[in-house]
Amino acid sequence: MEGDSNDYFGKGLSGGKLIVYPPKGSPFAADENIIIGNVALYGATSGKAFVCGVAGERFCVRNSGAIAVVEGVGDHGCEYMTGGRAVILGRTGKNFAAGMSGGVAYVLDEGRDLYMRLNKEFVSMEQVTEKHDIAELKDLISQHTAATGSARGKAILAEFSRYLPFFKKILPYDYDRMLRTIAQMEEKGMSREQAEVEAFYVNTRGGER
Repeated sequence: MEGDSNDYFGKGLSGGKLIVYPPKGSPFAADENIIIGNVALYGATSGKAFVCGVAGERFCVRNSGAIAVVEGVGDHGCEYMTGGRAVILGRTGKNFAAGMSGGVAYVLDEGRDLYMRLNKEFVSMEQVTEKHDIAELKDLISQHTAATGSARGKAILAEFSRYLPFFKKILPYDYDRMLRTIAQMEEKGMSREQAEVEAFYVNTRGGER
């Protein structure tokens, strides 16, 4: 879509790909202006969204499986998110990740002040250092840039090694514990499906069967 969108953009997205970018020839910097309204991707379950510009409040609320890249968000971003991926290539508003219990968010924190706006009750914040995380982050930015022509994305990719230390990985404590348990079960020879079932049992009932 060339242009902007109102509230509830992509509500309930369950597949496919949404691409939004400013009108060609627009004199405004996309990463400094809101292009989609509040509560975008509410309750999304799958699919992808690439937004060349800033989103309003409550971006990706209750997202349970969609992948989204945006260039900034308002207050309460990723609130109650339970799955999927969110990449924020700019500033966030206050109360980011409140009630987030699943999925992963990668946030560009150039001012190193995200900790002041992050709701730390359920999530941790760490540097992006794992190889698979770095590869995933770079790939999602590449997809975003290819889809939207984002100047912000191009700039980051051109100097990725310089920008990487500014990215923060936001990961829910419970989700992290589940992922670690699944990995342990797989090391014991279980299939992925078996490992997920066993990890759920261990983490919800406090012991193996």
